[in-house]
Amino acid sequence: MRILTISTLYPNAANPRHGIFVETRLRQLKKHYPETEITVIAPVPWFPSSHPIFGRYGEHASVPVKETRYGIPVYHPRYLVIPKIGMFWTPAALAWCLKKQIRTLINAGLEFDLIDGHYFYPDGVAIAAVAKALRKPFTVTARGTDINLIPDYPSARRQIQQVLSASDHNLAVCEALRTAMIDLGATPDRVSTLRNGVDLELFSFCDESQQAGLRRALDLPLNTPIILSVGLLIERKGHHLVIDALRQIPGAVLLIAGCGPLRKTLSVLAEKYGVADRVRFLGRLSQEELSAYYGAANVLTLASDREGWANVLLESMACGTPVVATNIWGTPEVVQQPRAGILVERNVNAIAAGLLQILSTPLPRAATRRYAEQFDWSATSEGQYHLFRRLIRSAT
Repeated sequence: MRILTISTLYPNAANPRHGIFVETRLRQLKKHYPETEITVIAPVPWFPSSHPIFGRYGEHASVPVKETRYGIPVYHPRYLVIPKIGMFWTPAALAWCLKKQIRTLINAGLEFDLIDGHYFYPDGVAIAAVAKALRKPFTVTARGTDINLIPDYPSARRQIQQVLSASDHNLAVCEALRTAMIDLGATPDRVSTLRNGVDLELFSFCDESQQAGLRRALDLPLNTPIILSVGLLIERKGHHLVIDALRQIPGAVLLIAGCGPLRKTLSVLAEKYGVADRVRFLGRLSQEELSAYYGAANVLTLASDREGWANVLLESMACGTPVVATNIWGTPEVVQQPRAGILVERNVNAIAAGLLQILSTPLPRAATRRYAEQFDWSATSEGQYHLFRRLIRSAT
């Protein structure tokens, strides 16, 4: 089975955490079914300079044209993004970029049986055009905002509906997204839920006796409640709500892992609320680094206003650390039992109450780990493999 995966959400040498959930699913498919041949095209926006002064735009320019990640060849062709009108122009620019790259690869000897696409807009729109031109079956996996936010724009909504109709199968990472896709017009028997799993080896269990060693290694206080918040520093991740909630949790330290445009704003907010001495910004962390911080923390909090399937929740649980998460979209499918953590409303008082409950009545870390173990990758990889095989056979 030869798969061509296409996604603008994919890690690269300049940003190794960008879209890591797509890469992880592919790696697990390859691990469980090593005979699968995988090639990835992960386009990045074109920008003329890689100088750090240009921030994330410069980061795009520093991405290599080709790299190999975990034995999988990954190509990064460039596509044009025009500010302000980019949202509506990008699908066409992306399709042109993909066709050119695929032509080059085919001329070099690449053969593939199916296109595995991720994110419905703009990626899915471009992928549908490419698959039609190449007469190849294709799937598209929804990730969250492509279904629960972007369809608010009428033009994008129509194009997403066309992709839902044209694709050979549609995939969702949680049942809430699957339901939303059906509401948008997808045929129910052509939409499946394949949830993300968690790497139980990478995110290893840390019991209470091991926490002291981790905290020493990370230069964290030994006898202080530690709260961890992980995600891009943007409004929808809700770090500002957690900083506010910290005022109601005396003595606790908040660690914020991630980077983004609100870094300075969040720092100012911590100063305003008088908790700056109890807030640490960790910046962008590797998964290995995150695993250590999960293990060192008493609780992870995720205050997002929308999530498809939040991988950080399972990662934290796998390390034995329970969660306090906002009760939105796919999150109730991740946090299903008390030993996993607590679901709360998205407001400061509810978040603070949830954190205080976990900190005052700690859950057994071993029980939280056992809960996470039911979410390994084997079932997802099996479902993905057999779906792809069926679609390929139907196309021949």
